[in-house]
Amino acid sequence: MKFLQRATYGALGGIGATVALTALRKTLARVGIIDTTAPEQVVARLEELGLVDDWSPEARRALAVTAHLAYGVGTGAAFGLLRRRRGGKTEEAAVGSALGILAWGAGWASWLPLAGIHEAPWEQQTPKVLLPILDHAVFGAVWGLLYRKFGRSQS
Repeated sequence: MKFLQRATYGALGGIGATVALTALRKTLARVGIIDTTAPEQVVARLEELGLVDDWSPEARRALAVTAHLAYGVGTGAAFGLLRRRRGGKTEEAAVGSALGILAWGAGWASWLPLAGIHEAPWEQQTPKVLLPILDHAVFGAVWGLLYRKFGRSQS
């Protein structure tokens, strides 16, 4: 598969994986396991800094959704560039999960704490710190399966 194809299929997989992740997070929020998602935390930090003071609640929500989708698409495209070959469903789900956890580690242990959005995982005293690892693994698994499917349609 060529460079642009991998990035495109990765981005498309990122869209689908973001939708799946959003559904998982909404379910977890509905049962009271999580309060706010990372995109909501980013917007809350922008509010603290006074960068969205004149924005309506609807515009702030749209920003969170757009940021979440853009991050998923960008991450999916990057995964596509990293993934040069396809395997079976189990392999793609496993590789995708590993990439999802890698993406979690890169963000949650670096730029999110540096931006003041939340503490680094090792500073948190709650088992809820494990939930983002779970949902990024789910994101990655869904991404891997979709990436495989998009690539197969071109075979």
